[in-house]
Amino acid sequence: MTDHADLLELAVEVAREAAALVTERRRAGVEVADTKTSPTDVVTEVDHAAEELIRDRLLAARPDDGIVGEEGDDTPSTSGVTWVVDPIDGTVNFLYGIPQYAISIAAKEGDEVVAGVVLDVTKGEAFTATRGGGAHLDGRPVRVRDVVPLEHRLVITGFSYQRETRVKQAAAIARLLGRVRDVRRLGSAALDLCYVACGRADAYVEEGLNEWDLAAGGLVVEEAGGRWAQRPGVGGKRLVLASPAGGFDDFVAAVEGCGFTAS
Repeated sequence: MTDHADLLELAVEVAREAAALVTERRRAGVEVADTKTSPTDVVTEVDHAAEELIRDRLLAARPDDGIVGEEGDDTPSTSGVTWVVDPIDGTVNFLYGIPQYAISIAAKEGDEVVAGVVLDVTKGEAFTATRGGGAHLDGRPVRVRDVVPLEHRLVITGFSYQRETRVKQAAAIARLLGRVRDVRRLGSAALDLCYVACGRADAYVEEGLNEWDLAAGGLVVEEAGGRWAQRPGVGGKRLVLASPAGGFDDFVAAVEGCGFTAS
């Protein structure tokens, strides 16, 4: 079996190199290269360049591994290890110069994520985890916040790029606002999950995430004492919820009661 610490070390090394590329290219200016699910769901040339770098470095170190990435073609694994890559999570923030975007790299053995890093490009913070090895921020152990009553919880969320789905999500958020401390929309799902893991928020809910959005961040949440799960969202896509384990069930009940999930 592959050493999970070795996988994490490689992931962090490659993420830092990709972050340097992204930072340099951001200074030079950014142009939209393409769109995905809607005209507002953008891809930049830097997304493509960062993913190409990550693929090249991972496969140079481990040529038999597979890769699943947001921007490129999947590469099958013959080693049993597959990398799940988001070259820039928070591309719209990146496009506008809002300093909240990250490189996310996770390693899977079969269907189980065993190592992952979410590297905040502008702050340099590295959220890391290995299966059974705990979660860390820049090498220091992190834990989720202590559970507080629902009305005292700070919740992070996000919105779909599909107009019709956003309208439904806005109605659900409006109902949730009356039941919690407040709601934040920061713009990077991977960092949102890590913020729950390190205690910067009490919970997270968002519809429309893909595997590369949550692979590394989801492991960080689990290893920090949290839980995450998926439900069918009101817009027909995957709804992801995360919170400290002790307050998870009542958060799920609140989310369902406010209309985030499909009826």
